[in-house]
Amino acid sequence: MTSSRSTSVLDIPEAPFYRAVGDEVEVFRAAAVSGLPLLLKGPTGCGKTRFVEAMAAELGRELITVAGHEDMTSADLVGRFLLKGGETVWVDGPLTRAVREGAIFYLDEVVEARQDTTVVIHPLADHRRELPVDRLGVTLPAAPGFQLVISYNPGYQSVLKNLKESTRQRFVAVELGFPPPDIEREVVAHEAGVDAETAKSLVTLGSAIRNLDNSPLREVASTRMLILAGGLVAGGLSLRSAVQSAIVQALSDDPDITRALGELVDAVLPRT
Repeated sequence: MTSSRSTSVLDIPEAPFYRAVGDEVEVFRAAAVSGLPLLLKGPTGCGKTRFVEAMAAELGRELITVAGHEDMTSADLVGRFLLKGGETVWVDGPLTRAVREGAIFYLDEVVEARQDTTVVIHPLADHRRELPVDRLGVTLPAAPGFQLVISYNPGYQSVLKNLKESTRQRFVAVELGFPPPDIEREVVAHEAGVDAETAKSLVTLGSAIRNLDNSPLREVASTRMLILAGGLVAGGLSLRSAVQSAIVQALSDDPDITRALGELVDAVLPRT
């Protein structure tokens, strides 16, 4: 996604494809310079992970990504003692590796992890910039270049799975959403390898689903879904079959809802 106000991350040959929608690139750059932690908010499939990947490539930083889940423990992030070759050795977790090496550490869907686990990031998200490793009895200062990035989907989380204020207030926040149609068409065409007309049809359908009144859907058609449908088209499937598999059936198991979505597809997609 591209911003006319800044150099596009696409100018970096190694960078993953990304087009900026607002000032998220400038905010990330400024946060990286100052070593500030960053919170990305936005719906599932809007490009949060791709954005972090693109910025890591532009900044020339190693990126270590962990997906939050309810079984995650602090040891999964920090590390643990393991038995190797008859000896007990310490093995750094991904967060500890990032702290030691000065990498970008990205914790995706942070609220999916238990709250007693995520508090381990607090000392890294304020002026201390350090990681206590209790099992080793040491506190590690973050190496130059280390940056903490977390993300979550505020529209999807329940009351019981919300981001604690004590965590939220440590971060610079950036809100991401689905890109406007012209940018989304470019993204879908590039990522799925389809022609402009197919990308336009998919984006039009995605917008129609997102704008449904009183929608019963928990999630809407994301940019990621549109790309998946486009990939099926690029693989030889018809547009309607691709949409049925990658969007309609993926959004709901309820027969009434899928039937209604099918009617919307008939109304939006061109007849062939």
